[in-house]
Amino acid sequence: MQVYKAKTERGLMVFAIWSALGTLGLMLIVEGFARDGYTLALAGTLGIIAALGGHVIVNAVFSTGFTPGETALGLTAFGLLVLVFVLSVLTGDVSTSDFYAGLTLFAALTSAFVIYLITRHGLRGAFSRFHVGAQRTDLPPPPPPET
Repeated sequence: MQVYKAKTERGLMVFAIWSALGTLGLMLIVEGFARDGYTLALAGTLGIIAALGGHVIVNAVFSTGFTPGETALGLTAFGLLVLVFVLSVLTGDVSTSDFYAGLTLFAALTSAFVIYLITRHGLRGAFSRFHVGAQRTDLPPPPPPET
């Protein structure tokens, strides 16, 4: 019963953080793009990063990582944002301040992701997260250690 309660509490805390800080950050980013205001978009980026930091803190308190659903949502949202940004740049519909605001957002999110991986798993563990598949079988086995 305690595991279920802790899981529910964690979910509620994550939802509350993203509802408050994430929504505020998103609104400021959209307003910054609408007004060509880099400062507003930067404030929105800080709101998104604060929400991500709060999420990481909640994960640390409950000794968990991101759930598969949270990871999928985050990567999908990031990918769609990059796609929309690149298409906007290619069609020429982006002002200079919007361009820099978008670059700042993606640089901040990418940096936060790398910092999270390093602090959560260490340098070696973070690198190991990107290994895909089983070990290679086409290489000969290593020689036995000398005694």
